[in-house]
Formats: sequence, C-alpha cells, structure tokens
Amino acid sequence: MPFQNRVTPLGDLIRGPERGLVYGNRGCLHNDAGEIRRRWNGRRWISCRLEFQGRRRSSVAPPGRYTSLFFLDEATAFAAGHRPCAECRREDFVRYKEVVGARNADAIDALLHLERLADHGFGRRYHSVDFGDLPDGAFVAFGEGTFLVLGDALLRWTPGGYAYKKPRPARGEAQMVTPPMSASVLAAGWNGVVPFFHPSAG
Repeated sequence: MPFQNRVTPLGDLIRGPERGLVYGNRGCLHNDAGEIRRRWNGRRWISCRLEFQGRRRSSVAPPGRYTSLFFLDEATAFAAGHRPCAECRREDFVRYKEVVGARNADAIDALLHLERLADHGFGRRYHSVDFGDLPDGAFVAFGEGTFLVLGDALLRWTPGGYAYKKPRPARGEAQMVTPPMSASVLAAGWNGVVPFFHPSAG
C-alpha cells in the first residue's frame, strides 16, 4: 500500500501511487510504524528537488526522521503552504525572500504559517480575492474541488495531474487557497528549478 505522503493543494496528506515532480517536508509526521500521526511538526514547510547531490528522494519513513512528502508540481507545493528549500534550492529561496522582502527563513515561515492555517491551527485558511486579480499558478477552492488558475481557465487538480477545465470567471469573489505571500511571488513572475506545472496542465 502506498505511503500516506502525497500532498494536495489544501495541504492534506493522501495515499496514492503518483510520486509527483517535487519533494518536500514539514518535519516528522509519522510514528515508528510509519503511520501519519500529525499534519505538521514545526513551521518550516519546504519544497525540494527530487534529486540532490546524487541522492534520489524516496518514500522511506525511518523512525524519528522527517517525513518525505511528494507534490504533483510546485504550484501544488505553493498552494499547500510550502516554500523553496534554502539548501537544495538556494537560488530559488533567495529569489523568493527578495520578492517578499523578508529578512530570513524564520520570517517567511512565521507568516506562511499564519496564512495557510485557520485559527488555532485547525483546518485550512482561505483568502477572498477577486478572480480578476489572481495570478497564474494560484489555486482556488471552487465548487467540487481545487482548481489551478491558468490564463482564462481553471484546471481541476487530481493526484495524477490536471483533469477537466472550466472557464475562469472574469470577476467575482474567489476563495484563494495559495497563501498571499506565495501569490505575490507568482504575480512577480516565477521560474524555479523544479517543475512549476505538471505536463497535464498543457
């Protein structure tokens, strides 16, 4: 049975055979038996390369070590509330930090933690934004699922890729899933070293 470490745009952890194109972690979430016991452990939620310094990331969950997480693409990682790793993606981290005007990783992580979680850390925080102001690459909760904003379309997220699409409303209130800090990075233009869009986005 696949390990429960595939991440949705809402930050939930699910089981599935799809590995995704981006790796990350948010601390140790599993017990000694490899069972997920918490949604997060600490404020440092990062997204990484699938391979770094000759190491290919795996789903192995050794006791006491951080839990390996996999994302469909970086748009999904941003929506889930993760930011670029300062080690394996140093240039991306520096660029992200410059765009948001943060002093260091701790400042970024503290604000992202507030933006991604509802009060008291239970549930997901949504942000009301006009559809016309959403940058490409942001996610919205819309109808029956979560959708990627891309041009004049909304593409529905699934663990294996983007499924059907529907027209993006020109105006009106949207419930943005992507934290505003990361949405500001998207609006400034983003081109990191990991795949931002899964090929199914077209």
